[in-house]
Order: sequence, then C-alpha cells, then structure tokens
Amino acid sequence: MNARFPDTKALIFDCDGTLVDSLGLYAVAWPAGLRSTGHAMEASWYLERGGFSGDMLMDAFEQEVGQTLDRGQVMKAVWAAYSAGIDSLAEIEAVTAIARQFHGRLPMAVASSGPSDFVRLSLKSRGLDVLFDAIVTVEDVAAAKPAPDLFLEAARRLGVAPEDCLVFEDSIQGLQAAAAAGCKAIDVRELIGEAA
Repeated sequence: MNARFPDTKALIFDCDGTLVDSLGLYAVAWPAGLRSTGHAMEASWYLERGGFSGDMLMDAFEQEVGQTLDRGQVMKAVWAAYSAGIDSLAEIEAVTAIARQFHGRLPMAVASSGPSDFVRLSLKSRGLDVLFDAIVTVEDVAAAKPAPDLFLEAARRLGVAPEDCLVFEDSIQGLQAAAAAGCKAIDVRELIGEAA
C-alpha cells in the first residue's frame, strides 16, 4: 500500500479495532473480569458496547445489575484474562501498513480510550509500539471519547495543530471525538473492507 495524505502534518491512530483486532479478546476478558465479582456478562452484551471506555462500560453494567462493583477487582481479572490471551491478538494490516509507511516521515501518535497498560501491551505484542512518537490513553485526559480530549492531547504532544492531523478510527465515539477536536478522520472500517 502506498497511501498519500496531502495537507496532513501528523497521523493519530486509535488502538483497539484500528491497529489491533482486540474485540474478541476483550469479549473474553471482560466477562472473566465480572465473573470475579460473581456477575455474568454475556460476550454479546460487551460487543454491543464496543468503543466504550472501561469506566463507561462499568457504569452501564452497574446500572444494569443495580449494584456498585469493586472496579479494581474487575480490572485486575480483566487484565489477567487479556494478558493470557495476548498471543492471539492480530494486527489490522490495512491500517498498520499505513503506520509503517509513514514511520519516520510524519509524527504519529496513538490516542485510545483504553487503559495505558492494555494499550501498551497490545502495541508491544505486535511490535507496533516503536512506530509512534506518543501514546495517549484515558489516564492522560479528563474525558474519554466521544470528548475530543484524547486527540487534542495527542496533537499537542506531536506539536501539530489538530486541524493538521489525520485520525484513523473505527468507532462512532472516536469519529465524533476527532470531529470535535477539529481533526480530519478516516473510518478504518472502510479501509478494512477495501483490503478484504
């Protein structure tokens, strides 16, 4: 692939569903995490909420079960299940090819609503971490997507105005966040469809 992005000074990539195909792994890890508190989450319930940050997901689940859960315990169990399955994680080649093509040619960042440990493990497991000048996660900002905070912080760290950044995203929340930040955006679901 030889992509061209005129008038673009930096590239910002989401992680989950954009650089790596982590949905299936999370659909196993989140139910495992909630089982640690004695609650059952169907994988389908999780899949219907793809793109939610961990806090948004926990808020929705707690509302559904009518109970406040020990989030630390849940996240510890989610991490254990996610880490155990990390070797099954696949990169999304239609997108990672672009990141590899522009590595060293344009400043690049990852901006993810995921927790730093999960994002960094995912990127490192596929050797993608070395491609990026900055990795911004939910811990670095006040609000997750669809708020613009992640993309604004990524642009700031890259030293590029948001309107000069091109965002690669797979979720409605992420595309809304990119628009709110003033960034141009590509829906990678279209790229993935073209590559299939």
